[in-house]
Amino acid sequence: MTDKMLTELLTELGWELPTCVTLRQGAPGIAIESDGKQVMVEYGSDADLARSLVLLRQFGTVRAYRHREENAFSDLGVMIDCSRNGVMSPEALRRTFRLLALMGYNMVMLYTEDTYEVEGEPYFGYMRGRYTGEELRELDAYAASLGIELIPCIQVLAHINALTKWKVYQPIIDCDDILLCEDERTYALIDRMLSSLSANIRSRRIHIGMDEAHMVGLGKYLQAHGYENPFDILVRHLNRVCKIAEKYGYHPMMWSDMFFRLANGGNYYLSGKTFSCPDRVFAAMPEDIGLVYWDYYTASRKSYDEMMVAHKKFRREIWFAGGAWCWCGFSPDNAHSIQNTCEALGSCRRNGIQHVFLTAWGDNGAECSFLATLPTLSYAASLAYGHAGKADCKRFFRALTGIRWDDFLSLDAANKLFAENGLGSNPGKCLLYNDPLLGLYDRTVEENLTTIVAKLCAAERMLNRPSRDPKFGYLFRTQKALVALLRQKCDLGLRARRAYQEKDRAAAGAVAESCRKVLQLLERFTETYRAQWLQERKPHGFDVQDLRLGGLAQRIRTARAVLQAYAEGKTDKIPELEETVLPYEGKSDNVWQIIASANII
Repeated sequence: MTDKMLTELLTELGWELPTCVTLRQGAPGIAIESDGKQVMVEYGSDADLARSLVLLRQFGTVRAYRHREENAFSDLGVMIDCSRNGVMSPEALRRTFRLLALMGYNMVMLYTEDTYEVEGEPYFGYMRGRYTGEELRELDAYAASLGIELIPCIQVLAHINALTKWKVYQPIIDCDDILLCEDERTYALIDRMLSSLSANIRSRRIHIGMDEAHMVGLGKYLQAHGYENPFDILVRHLNRVCKIAEKYGYHPMMWSDMFFRLANGGNYYLSGKTFSCPDRVFAAMPEDIGLVYWDYYTASRKSYDEMMVAHKKFRREIWFAGGAWCWCGFSPDNAHSIQNTCEALGSCRRNGIQHVFLTAWGDNGAECSFLATLPTLSYAASLAYGHAGKADCKRFFRALTGIRWDDFLSLDAANKLFAENGLGSNPGKCLLYNDPLLGLYDRTVEENLTTIVAKLCAAERMLNRPSRDPKFGYLFRTQKALVALLRQKCDLGLRARRAYQEKDRAAAGAVAESCRKVLQLLERFTETYRAQWLQERKPHGFDVQDLRLGGLAQRIRTARAVLQAYAEGKTDKIPELEETVLPYEGKSDNVWQIIASANII
């Protein structure tokens, strides 16, 4: 690490290195010894050096102490989703690299299904904010200067949703979002993809995805070849892709779920069952492929252990991917992430897993900030370096960010509105897009209204102080605007239906007037949220947020007009409010199309 990079890290930290500190490279890990006058820091890697800066700020230099810690894992990283509608800007990524380095991370994956430039493929990532080759080269160099390996993370089988909308790619789409296996045009595209990445990112490790291809071989492939065992299709495709990867010197890894699902009746997790996979699959798999066991949901130590033992049966390099939950609406879920990460990394230690990273997906719109998960990321790093107690983690976090751990956790507030979530994992998104006339969630809101309002009021107070922070305050201002909006909007549909059912035209007029206040708060939230988006992401993708939030605004205007007409006696009927509201039984709480209306198909 150069002096320039050291200066950049200290600037990010908002701290100057005291002249009494001596830095010296030595054995792996971090060793700090202070006699109250002079401080010696011995570090093994660049990641250790970067983390030691935060520890020095935490412990100070004017007292005698000794401190020793070492990362238990060879790779400690994160995967940042840059495909689900939001592409993090290069400037924001450089800041993210600095923060990750200061925590002790040494690896970052950029998940890019199609959001990177591929020569000869103008529709690959078209209008989606894809990274240019120059941007990737600059980001790679910057990450490397901080001791961080930038690893491409792509898809070569399923999850290529964005490509399916363009005619040029239709011939190589099997079905759904799955590429057509054993078609030379598919492998020509994959070759160009790997060629582009190889030219712009120095790492010779690459994540090729290949997860959740549930319908592989059941579309165009079935028509051309007849039915074949999905195992055989998957393994043949994998070998062909690995052959292309070998051409560029790559050592690939892939998500492991398809092998488990195909051998376990469609289920990934074993739930106490013994994992059994045909020997011919083990034999047919490339020797150099790494397997990534992903698990974002489990809080059971036993479940992690049995899955890791099962993965070892493949006799391949094993990676573990946990979750820093920022894919459940506009707010993070650090509390859930921290609970599961504790059990997951404990299992990794027990089972000798050396390669660990946390995923930060952007499902259904990339609505939440990646940096909102900083408590989870800091906690995971502290666990990796041997700190199991929350007290140590909280002190390190305060030294890193300047904000109290508990204050930062208030960003979770809109997703913590029930003792037990009655609206899945993201009540904030559900309450935001709950239609004021259709009211798909109104039964659940009615049953929990007192708790919802109390928690939203408390959240506004908790978010107030950190919202003034110069570095991270924008995150809190966004959440404060959200909870203020939800507090006014959460029972709008309930009040409208009650006024209509009681034939109380005056009350209906009052609800119509409430719609005006909700619209003002919605406009404020949209402006605040857009400022957050542009601070962290390329502008591409905010069109989706504009369409959704703008559609919500129009629905509130419509509700206001309808209620006002009823209040003034211009109509006697509001058909939507005559419907009986049923308990919510939708299949997902995190899909805007399902939350917003029963009529979007």
